[in-house]
Order: sequence, then C-alpha cells, then structure tokens
Amino acid sequence: MSDDRPTRRDLMKPLQLLGLAFAAALFAGIVTLVSMGFFQAGGSEQTRAALVLALIIAGITFIAVLLIVSLLLLAVDPAQVTKTIDKPVLMPDEDDPSDAAPGAGPKA
Repeated sequence: MSDDRPTRRDLMKPLQLLGLAFAAALFAGIVTLVSMGFFQAGGSEQTRAALVLALIIAGITFIAVLLIVSLLLLAVDPAQVTKTIDKPVLMPDEDDPSDAAPGAGPKA
C-alpha cells in the first residue's frame, strides 16, 4: 500500500465539498421527480408542479448539506490542519493525562 497519508487540508478541499452537496441535491431532485410522476404521461400542469418542487427540494438539500458539512469541519483544530491522519480525527491522544476519567488519579 501507499505510505502517503492524506492531510486534513487534503480532506477539506472546498471543490470536493461543493461537489458532494451538488450530488446530494441532484439525487434529491431526481427522487422527487420520480416520486411525483414527472416521467409518466400526464398534464403539463402536473409536470410543471413536479419540476418546481424538485428544484425547491434540490436547493434546500444543497444548502443543508453545505451547512452540515461546514459545521462538522469546525470541529477540527486549525493548528492541526497540516498534520497527517493516522487515527480517527476526534479521538483523544493516548498519552494526554488530561483526557483521563475524573477522579481516576495518576497511574502507577
């Protein structure tokens, strides 16, 4: 396997985050169109209503995914952006004594 570990900066590229939000919005829009019968023979009023609702759902999904991902990225310490990742991001360090349970006392 490769020894190249991705840095946090590599994992948080804005274009990839926008692509993820766009893909989720596209998926939500297509699911809405299919569920409202857009691809079936129907009146023009029904297809127009389905298209408008699909665009609204896609826009809401795009904004929601961007907001959620950006809030999750706030959990990352900016000072550690250039460090390589070799463990879960939010797990505490094993050698940090401040992460011990309260009242546990020093280890002997």
